[in-house]
Amino acid sequence: MQTKLKDPSLNYEERRAIKWFLALFYGLFVAFDVFYFYIYPRHILHQEINFFGIYRYSYYFFIMLLLPIVMYMSKRANLSRVKYFFVIMYLVLTVLNDSVTYYGSGHEYKSGNVVEVFLILFAPIFVSSIFYWTVSLGIIIKYVFIGLFLQTTGVLFPIALIIALSLIGFIILKRFQGYIEAITTSYDNQLSGIVKGVIATIELKDPYTRGHSERVAYYAHSLASATGAFSQEELRSFSHACLLHDIGKVNIPDSILIKPGKLSKEEYEVIKTHPDVGASAIAKVNGMGDSIEIIKSHHERWDGKGYPEQLKGDQIPFPARIVSIADAFDAMTSSRSYRSAMPVEEAYKRIIEGQGTQFDPDLVELFKQVFPEWITFHVKYERSNHLPIQSNINLKEVTP
Repeated sequence: MQTKLKDPSLNYEERRAIKWFLALFYGLFVAFDVFYFYIYPRHILHQEINFFGIYRYSYYFFIMLLLPIVMYMSKRANLSRVKYFFVIMYLVLTVLNDSVTYYGSGHEYKSGNVVEVFLILFAPIFVSSIFYWTVSLGIIIKYVFIGLFLQTTGVLFPIALIIALSLIGFIILKRFQGYIEAITTSYDNQLSGIVKGVIATIELKDPYTRGHSERVAYYAHSLASATGAFSQEELRSFSHACLLHDIGKVNIPDSILIKPGKLSKEEYEVIKTHPDVGASAIAKVNGMGDSIEIIKSHHERWDGKGYPEQLKGDQIPFPARIVSIADAFDAMTSSRSYRSAMPVEEAYKRIIEGQGTQFDPDLVELFKQVFPEWITFHVKYERSNHLPIQSNINLKEVTP
């Protein structure tokens, strides 16, 4: 769901890549044109230079004007869009210049700049398939249009060269993406291991909720996938956040956390502190910023009667609304120290009854669709059936 680069290190790297991109582009652009249109004809071919006209100088003016515009955009706009804007504007200006310069002039078509080779071979640095194909296909389309407009075959060689370079660039791009995917997978595995280790430590305090975080993560991932609002990368981060949703309970005294009976009002107030405590615990952990809203708000209710901030309706972060349903379902279908697990049919009924009051009504509709998948997982999950259930199993549980 997030489109902007939030991690400061990623933001910095993207900004640095754009600076190198612009510096090399303008350096090559100017150097090539000075050599090709001035030094080579005058000092090697000993010809007079009469090619340049007002249109060419106007072209240079607008190309140079792109630099301050792009630098301004890189500070104000989404960094991922800046490079698209620059490349597209360069291609548009080049097409306009070539069309005006050569149409009806009688001159043999001579265009192109070594900077176009640079664009294709440098594009993989951004590790974006969409940007890479924007550059490659954009340059090819430029030459095709000019060839048709000017009725010249002089564009055939540049097109063939660009296609060949595009294949090389594509190989480079795939290598970069492969390395990054391998690093990302390794990082995810390590992070997942650390998170599960933390959760295992927390669940040692309360053996009756052992596996709760893992099950909630599965249910929430299933429901989040059904929304179609998350990319695969976002779903991975979302799952890690789900595993940590109850991390604040590490601060709850054991006498309250595993009390074999109904909580008093004062004890329930202590329980209600765990979302804030959990959010504070990971607030400064690099790469876990998106988890805060899930940890802090998964006990909020659609009708505004939840905690800790009594958020209502759309005020509740969307990921937290998803986790709220998953958390409630697993709490109801798991055995606790003071009651046995509720049948899944009854838990399903209670989720439906909470539509529009405790839960997001639209998400409850999606819950109905994924419920069969939840039942399958629930049945197959290895549960610790040997844990004793306290005698007071009929006591009403405080809403989780």
